[in-house]
Amino acid sequence: MSDHGSGWLAVVGLGPGDPRWLLPEARRTIEAADHLVGYQTYLDMVPVELVAGKERHGSDNRVEIERAGLALQLAAAGERVAVVSSGDPGVFAMAAAVFEAQQDAGAPEAWRSVDITVVPGVTAALAAAARAGAPLGHDFCLVSLSDNLKPWSIIERRVRAAMEADLVLALYNPVSRHRPTQLAAAFDLIRDHRSPATPVVLGRDVGRPGEQVSVIELGALDLSVCDMRTVVIVGSTTTVIVPGAGGASRVYTPRTYPGS
Repeated sequence: MSDHGSGWLAVVGLGPGDPRWLLPEARRTIEAADHLVGYQTYLDMVPVELVAGKERHGSDNRVEIERAGLALQLAAAGERVAVVSSGDPGVFAMAAAVFEAQQDAGAPEAWRSVDITVVPGVTAALAAAARAGAPLGHDFCLVSLSDNLKPWSIIERRVRAAMEADLVLALYNPVSRHRPTQLAAAFDLIRDHRSPATPVVLGRDVGRPGEQVSVIELGALDLSVCDMRTVVIVGSTTTVIVPGAGGASRVYTPRTYPGS
C-alpha cells in the first residue's frame, strides 16, 4: 500500500466470519483505512473494534462493479480505502471486480494510477476442509455453479473435466432461489464418475454462529439441505471417510496416488 499520506485501495479478505480467522495483515489494513466498502452483510462481519471512526459504504450483493468504482473513486481522491470480502477476495470475490472496473475502457484516467493491493483471507473450501479433516490433501479444484457471469455449458464442461481428471471438487454458490436446479444437474454429472461411497463434505456458515459441517456418502446425499451459504466438497476416487475422536467422521485424501 501507499504511505498513509496518500490514497490507497486494498481488497481485504475477512475469512469465513470467525474473528480468530481474520489474518493479521487484513486486520492491520482495516485499521489503517478511513473507508470500508462492501456488501452490507460482509461489512457487518468486520470486528466491531475495527469499525470505529470509519465511513462505511454498504451495498447490495449484485452491484460488484459499482462498488469497485466507488472504491477506486475514493482512492483516486486521496482516501484510504479497504474493500472487504468474505473468505479470500481473490476467490469468486471482489478483487477481480476491482481490477475489471479499473481497466474498463470507460473508466476515468485517475483510476489507472490507483495501486490495488490484495490482502488474502481463508476461503470457504479451506475452512470447511479443515473442519472435516483433510479432503484437499491431494489435487483439487474450485468451481462456482453461478451462471450469472458465465454460461451453464462452461460450468458443465468444467465439472465433467474435474471428474474425469479425478480431482477433488469444491463447489461454490451451489444454489439460490434464482438457480434452484443447477446443483442437481451438476450432481448428475458427478454420479456418472463417482461411486455412491464417495465422501461429500457440506459446510454451511463455517466460522459463523450457525456453523454446520457434515460428512455424507454420495449415495445418501440430500441436496435439499444446501443453499447459497453452503460449500460442497466432493472427494476423488481415493478420498476416504475414517472414524474420528468422539465418533465424528473425518475425511482425507491421501497424498499418494495409486500407480505412483
